[in-house]
Amino acid sequence: MAIKFHNPPAVPVAGKYSLGAEIPPGARILHVSGQVGTDSRGKLQPTFEKQAAQVWKNIAQVLKSAGMGYKDIVKVTVFLTDSRYIGPYRTVRDQFIKDAPYPASTLLVVAGLADPNMFVEVEVVAAK
Repeated sequence: MAIKFHNPPAVPVAGKYSLGAEIPPGARILHVSGQVGTDSRGKLQPTFEKQAAQVWKNIAQVLKSAGMGYKDIVKVTVFLTDSRYIGPYRTVRDQFIKDAPYPASTLLVVAGLADPNMFVEVEVVAAK
C-alpha cells in the first residue's frame, strides 16, 4: 500500500502541502532531525536563500543514506526567524519539492535558533 495524502474539499489548503499523510502498516519511517544552513565543513551559509538551499541539500543527504528521496517525505516542519522569510523560503523549497502530492507541512516563526546567525531550520519525516 502506498502513502495516501488527504486533502478533503471542506478544508482549505493555502499552499503546496497536504493536510494529511497516511503511512501504511509496515512502511519504514525516517525522522530527520532539524537541518540548518551549514555545509559539510560546518560553515554556515551567509544569506537566507543560501541557508534554505543548504537545508534541503542536507535533508537530501540524510534521506539518501536511508535509501529515500524527497518524494518519500510525508511531513515537513519549518522554523523561520522572521515572517519576511516565508515567501523566499517557499521559493527555495519549490526547487526541491517540485511535484504533488506534497507532504503535510507546518511553518512556525520563532524568536531564534541555536545560533543567532541561523535563519531557518527544517525537520522532516519520510516513509517508504
